[in-house]
Amino acid sequence: MNHTARAAALGAAALLLALSLPGAPASAAEAPRIDLRVLVVTDGGPATTAITAELDGQGTPYTTVDLRQSGRPVIDGAFLADTVNGRPRARFQAVVLPDDNPFGAGSAEMAALASYEQTYAIPQVDAYTYARPEAGLQTPKFSGSLDGVRAQVTASGRSGPFGYLAGQVPFEDNSPSVKESYGFLAEPAPGADFTSYVDAPVPGGSGRGSLVGEYRHDGRRELVVTFVYNQHQQQFRLLARGIVDWLTQGVQLGSSRNYFAVHVDDVFGADDRWDSELNCTPGDVDCPPGQGTPDPIRMTPDDAVYAAQWSKGRKFPLDMAFNGGGSELFREENGGSDPLADRFVADRDDHRWINHTYNHPFLGCVQDVGTVPWTCAKNADGSTRYVSRAEISGQISDNRAWAQRAGLPLVTGELVTGEHSGLKVLPQQPDDNPNLGPALRDNGVTWLGSDNSRDRTQRQVGPSLTVPRHPMNVFYNAGRTSEQIDEYNWIYTRKADGGSGVCENSSVATCLDRPLDLTTGYQDHIVPVESTIALGHVLANDPRPHFIHQSNLAEDRIAYPVLGSVLDAYGALFAENAPVVNLRMADVGGELRSRAAWGSAVDAGRVTGYRIGDTVTVQAPAGVAVRATMPAGSVQRLLLGTAPFGSAYAGRTSGWVSPGALQDRVTIALPSALATGGTPDGADVPKAAKKLPVPVGASRYVKPGAGGHTPRALPAGR
Repeated sequence: MNHTARAAALGAAALLLALSLPGAPASAAEAPRIDLRVLVVTDGGPATTAITAELDGQGTPYTTVDLRQSGRPVIDGAFLADTVNGRPRARFQAVVLPDDNPFGAGSAEMAALASYEQTYAIPQVDAYTYARPEAGLQTPKFSGSLDGVRAQVTASGRSGPFGYLAGQVPFEDNSPSVKESYGFLAEPAPGADFTSYVDAPVPGGSGRGSLVGEYRHDGRRELVVTFVYNQHQQQFRLLARGIVDWLTQGVQLGSSRNYFAVHVDDVFGADDRWDSELNCTPGDVDCPPGQGTPDPIRMTPDDAVYAAQWSKGRKFPLDMAFNGGGSELFREENGGSDPLADRFVADRDDHRWINHTYNHPFLGCVQDVGTVPWTCAKNADGSTRYVSRAEISGQISDNRAWAQRAGLPLVTGELVTGEHSGLKVLPQQPDDNPNLGPALRDNGVTWLGSDNSRDRTQRQVGPSLTVPRHPMNVFYNAGRTSEQIDEYNWIYTRKADGGSGVCENSSVATCLDRPLDLTTGYQDHIVPVESTIALGHVLANDPRPHFIHQSNLAEDRIAYPVLGSVLDAYGALFAENAPVVNLRMADVGGELRSRAAWGSAVDAGRVTGYRIGDTVTVQAPAGVAVRATMPAGSVQRLLLGTAPFGSAYAGRTSGWVSPGALQDRVTIALPSALATGGTPDGADVPKAAKKLPVPVGASRYVKPGAGGHTPRALPAGR
């Protein structure tokens, strides 16, 4: 996908540079060894921190040199290269610097880096630098805030490292009171071999200026980035994949995809409704005993038809976490019939199905709901009284049997307990129910849903691994838009505005400046905020599913505007070669498990990966699959023949791969015509003025929405 680079005359280094250029391959005997590891030189700024976060997320090995530390390694020839078994070795395949020269004029370290990059054809990213001739650019046509600017991927960017994007790169403007972005817009310097990949219109002026571009000079290649960002900002998240792809020339340990899956809990059951007078949920534990009258929310057959039509139209299956006992209860109360369950069963192949226990009891400690908040009941000896193994096991097996009778296609190893109960919940229950693990073993459960807002890291529970799920702040106890807005206002406004008082604490970043309008507040505020948060997870290479509740597909069907907004925004930003990946729960769990094993091996220094010519070799501990991204057409070499490697995504091939039979390492053959990252078709800012402008919004994350927003665990995490 990348352009073919024009060869430069590099004297003695010409042969080595040609190793990475198509059409001029050297023999394996002549080729140096290039270790698949990135060198990150940081000054602690948000731009280099963002790139290291991206490398962490992709599982790409890197070494950090912190310029702020007095005892840091000196970057010299011996630090950068050596020999292995008589073969020259480049210890890093790429270099990330805070700017184009963080060491200053005349630095021996910068000279060593320049020589290293020339000798081994090593690319360099200037994470955030001035637009100046030393970076291939003219004096800026604009310097200042880029909040709300709509940048664009150029034709060279689309045919090069950013070909997975549709074209737009919108810059965030989450708060009118906070400056979030800063950058320089400039044109290439006269005579410079500079290719702009991302540019933007000059605010208040004419023409366009580069924000990301490639500068070729002196036998070196630099990716010049002239705006500052943090790891959470959408503009960086959109470009992060391309920056890493350019760095690694598409030959990389690690991988990245954009994931989005949505679980719908409590299907066939009913959810209690928010009471706008009592500011609690009658029938649930947040209302004192005896207060209010429960008014359950339950989907209708028409809601089920709409869900199937929406899924088909969006080509986006929903995961239905169901309670078969909810259907049986409805039948008992309604003359033996349940049209909702009948409709869902008829449309069963339009969705995926997850065991959510038979009738959704709390499976942790025995709850004492005589007070708000509830507490754990105690045994006579003062110990916590827990729900029994037999009850937990029965809830799992009874629901599984119900599904089998109904013909629902299940992966029997998947389970989400009601309210994620059985798992620890602070502050009332600091430990897992000790009966949970044995009950999971009784039923062969291997993947157990957990609440990501409480328990983010995948962990072992008996025989099972957890699958953390993102709660969406579309409340379980709201079927109507008015209920959602009213509860949102109650939680996120101050007491003076009729709110709960949570916002009296100045450290809470979820407060509204004023209550939302009860008619327009959902569409104007909640939908954009919630969809932006979810889209942020999608763009962060995060496979964890999101979850809502069946109530949100009933009545006003308030979930669909949020889900549709996420998918619409994604479709407008990404090309067809980078579709949303919608995994079922077991596959998410497997991905998280593989990532954890790979990450631990990388962190422990137990992964060795390198490239010699057109062959990549990776050795990891036994049983640890290799996570890698390679150019399209790469294949795995086996003792006899080859096997396909990975699958296509965003113009590359990526995936997990293990050694073949009788092999102790993975060997990948690259295609012979390996692209390398793009074809290139005033007054200087003094280097002494070293401090680049960094607005507060780039040094800390400004959450979307008025005053920012973070979903709370309850009621969204029920």
